[in-house]
Amino acid sequence: MAYYWFKAFHIIGVVVWFAGLFYLVRLFIYHVEAEAEPEPAHSILKKQYTLMEKRLYRIITTPGMVVTVAMAVGLLVLMPEYLKDGWMHIKLGLVAVLLAYHFYCGRLMRQLHRGECKWSSQQLRALNEAPTLLLVAIVMLVIFKNNFPTGATTWLMVGLVVFMAATIQLYARKRRLDKEREILDTPAEPQILPNS
Repeated sequence: MAYYWFKAFHIIGVVVWFAGLFYLVRLFIYHVEAEAEPEPAHSILKKQYTLMEKRLYRIITTPGMVVTVAMAVGLLVLMPEYLKDGWMHIKLGLVAVLLAYHFYCGRLMRQLHRGECKWSSQQLRALNEAPTLLLVAIVMLVIFKNNFPTGATTWLMVGLVVFMAATIQLYARKRRLDKEREILDTPAEPQILPNS
């Protein structure tokens, strides 16, 4: 019965962790874009995004990571034979990359709060795709284990994921260009000269 409890809470932890990671970098994008806003919007948005990022990272994302890892350790203690399988070694390697990504996001968050982040919103959008790719790879490994398919269906799915990521990037670029065009097309307010 312990196996099912560990597995259930492992899955819950994964869902919470990934939800936090997906939203955290999205907040970073908005935070960076808020830097270009005029006052008082700049100060208001920066303060709000700083608060939201801290709460998301500390109250949702990191606890989700801790639950995920703790339950995975519990599962491996109950089922040590999994450690003999090649798919598990690859999965643990991908989880190590995901952990590095998690802590790097914490570092980026602190840089944003100090005003030292050098990432553009476009670069952050690309970074935001990393957990999606890791999630797909990890889930595929868990489902197929050592029988990972390499046929046409697999490549179709890989192509679909790449297409979705590219579409998101192109849509974000279009929105940015439309916003820049809108700013350029907005006529300047006429200057009113004081009566002399």
